[in-house]
Amino acid sequence: MSTIVVDPVTRIEGHLRIEAETENGIISRAASSGTMLRGIENVLIGRDPRDAWAIAQRICGVCTLVHGIASVRAVENALAYPIPPNAELIRNLMIGAQFVHDHVMHFYHLHALDWVDVVSALDADPEATSDLQKCLSPWHNSSRSYFADVKERLSGFVGSGQLGIFANGYWGHPEYKLPPELNLLAFAHYLEALDWQRKASRLHALFGGKNPHPNFIVGGAPCALDGESGATALDAQGRALVVEVIADMRRFVDEVYVPDTLAIARYYKDWARRGEGVGNFMTYGEFPDPFFGADDTSRLFVPRGVILNRDLSNIHPVDLDDETQVQEYVSHSWYNYSGGQEQPLHPYAGETHPNYTGPQPPYDNLAMDQAYSWLKSPRWKGKPMEVGPLARVLMLYASGHAETQALVDGTLSQLKLPQGALFSTLGRIAARTLETKLLADKMSVWYDQLLSNLQAGDRRTHNDEFFYPDTWPTSAQGAGYTEAPRGALAHWVVIEDGRIANYQAVVPSTWNAGPRDAQGQEGPYEAALRGHRIHDVQQPLEILRTIHSFDPCLACAVHLVDPDGESLMRVTVT
Repeated sequence: MSTIVVDPVTRIEGHLRIEAETENGIISRAASSGTMLRGIENVLIGRDPRDAWAIAQRICGVCTLVHGIASVRAVENALAYPIPPNAELIRNLMIGAQFVHDHVMHFYHLHALDWVDVVSALDADPEATSDLQKCLSPWHNSSRSYFADVKERLSGFVGSGQLGIFANGYWGHPEYKLPPELNLLAFAHYLEALDWQRKASRLHALFGGKNPHPNFIVGGAPCALDGESGATALDAQGRALVVEVIADMRRFVDEVYVPDTLAIARYYKDWARRGEGVGNFMTYGEFPDPFFGADDTSRLFVPRGVILNRDLSNIHPVDLDDETQVQEYVSHSWYNYSGGQEQPLHPYAGETHPNYTGPQPPYDNLAMDQAYSWLKSPRWKGKPMEVGPLARVLMLYASGHAETQALVDGTLSQLKLPQGALFSTLGRIAARTLETKLLADKMSVWYDQLLSNLQAGDRRTHNDEFFYPDTWPTSAQGAGYTEAPRGALAHWVVIEDGRIANYQAVVPSTWNAGPRDAQGQEGPYEAALRGHRIHDVQQPLEILRTIHSFDPCLACAVHLVDPDGESLMRVTVT
């Protein structure tokens, strides 16, 4: 038996260590370890709950607005505080824009290099690449001269001997299967997606004032709607820009992202049988009906529920307030629970007491049978759950959503793959692409609804009624949910005498990347790696492919202190 260590896993947010034990070149057991501590829940205790979103949103700069959404919803849920339909629509548009932006960024800038051999693109024929682009879609950058220019830029970059972010790639690895022309096409789109990202982020600035970390407010949305005066973002010019941003998003998704996914997937269909994970899937749901609000979870665009053991015929209900459902274990985590390490806690009663018992760095290996991660182990009714795009697409499919069923069935048909291929590394990637298509199209519907309300004279974006601490109950608690691009996210808040008494965030990468629990059940990362055959232990490309298919965001799950718990740096802005 030998052990492969990947530390840190790069092209993710945060610090993740993977240790994989192999027998005859096949992974028999893996450990997923978050190597930084998250303590932001403790920072929030004692604060005004209306301020929580601004602090909680800084959990991560990649996921940006999602923690703000979960936080304001938690406080609104605790105080039974409804928000106007326009505010729900604005939130839907901002969350939808986050999904589309994040998924495109992940595909091209975080995950594509696991499948695209950049150096191989130097052997591409620009004429053949142009023909390939024209066969795939009507995307405007399709001329021979365009791809010749991209190849020349790449050649100069490689020839300089300074590959920069591409320096440590496993170029030439036999697991790379794309022809040079498709590699050149994908590299060109890698560059185009960098500029596209800048344009896509404008929608957050329009509605939230800036990006990253747009502004929110408990009780609604922070922007005013003014139909014609030009006094706010959504005057005629602002409305035109919203339409332009949504149109640009849809065009790039339809003509670049979706065709590229299908073209690349055709060369990697063997990955439709690898990387399944735990076989259980959970969604909290997202995108409320604006006229019924976030508390009416029966009307969410993405439904709430659990799918067990791949069974799409049965959706189990999820209750975030039920103390027997969502719980966190710390039996293999570097935390203490006052009631003992083996006793799980619901987030309302959650505790964040760091207790590092691991080896002193630098070290060779983790002790997999003991505590080995700063991540906790969330479970739903004692079962590990995969969350993320695949869970959401499966939930939409299982609930009978016609557009999702048509996209999924059509994609499987084009690739000549069975439905079981969804439960794999390749299925996870395809689900993310199809979800992006669904949400980019849905954004136009939400914007049209917002415009209709505005034209009918409804400009209200905030609920000013009853929102003063002297009207609040002495004690209250609430759960705020969202679907972050990486999966089900919820914040739980307990309020006593107008201040936060307890606060817990259980994030997607904790669900997916968490360690074993008290029963020895693996988390999704660990389960998905089991059975992988590694071609070269010095270049474990196979591990990166499956881990990146989840799109890890360890910054959401952990934060950094030194071994003594002291601050490492203080930044003063003048």
